[in-house]
Amino acid sequence: MLSTRSGVRPLGAADLDAFLDLAGRDPVVNVFADYRARTTNLEPRWLGGEMWGRFDGGDLVAACHVGANLVPVQAGPDDARAFAERALSRGRTVSTIVGPHAAVEALWEGVAPGWDRPREARWRQPHLEIAGPPEIEPDPRVRRTTRQDMPELYPACVAMYTEEVGVSPEHGGGAELYRARVTQLMNRGWSFAAFEDDRLIFKAEVACASPHAAQIQGVWVPPDQRGHGLAAHGMAAVVEMVRAEVAPVVSLYVNEWNEPARRAYARVGFAETARFSTVMF
Repeated sequence: MLSTRSGVRPLGAADLDAFLDLAGRDPVVNVFADYRARTTNLEPRWLGGEMWGRFDGGDLVAACHVGANLVPVQAGPDDARAFAERALSRGRTVSTIVGPHAAVEALWEGVAPGWDRPREARWRQPHLEIAGPPEIEPDPRVRRTTRQDMPELYPACVAMYTEEVGVSPEHGGGAELYRARVTQLMNRGWSFAAFEDDRLIFKAEVACASPHAAQIQGVWVPPDQRGHGLAAHGMAAVVEMVRAEVAPVVSLYVNEWNEPARRAYARVGFAETARFSTVMF
């Protein structure tokens, strides 16, 4: 049922085509929501939450993924305020708000009066894309990971997450769930790493993918191995494999202050196409 004030309602399987058309207006930026829609058919039991849609004259004009993450899709300021109004009515159930900067900023301004203070807010993170071959030589050691790699891979994933987010994924009893996620990506062929003398020296994963794009997460090099080009050449290998076998465009977003990472991605051939923001609770 539509809210008379905002024209917002949860989407379902009957709305899938309209939602995919909406996400397709910017398919690389919207790859996460596109992936979630395709893999769940917009069924709440598979989403683990809801996908809200905002309508104008019967047409779907904006959407918002509401699960562990609150992710706006093609949302202008008025749309974001409408989604924020609905989010306020149910209380905070998400751990992050993430997406294009302007929409996230408007969402946060809308929910801030009723939600607790965020643990951290990262504004204007460069969103990067590459739609062609890498501009530097790929590291030939990079390959898909297997279960035999878990003794090296899993601690690296925990270290990356802790360094990036500021809290361990194992905190509060989350180890089993996080290990399952690492294994899931491995089983999909979405986990990549390079090893030297049986030691992991680079890793990255595909977080989500659609027919249009794949988004990379978890890029990590051990601290004592940084500064030697491992990230750049490792990412060149990931780009080459992902574009050949997963999706034609590879994307990611990076913290604005992470100059070494931004330089590495620029060497590979990534170009900035948007700015994201992430509000973490």
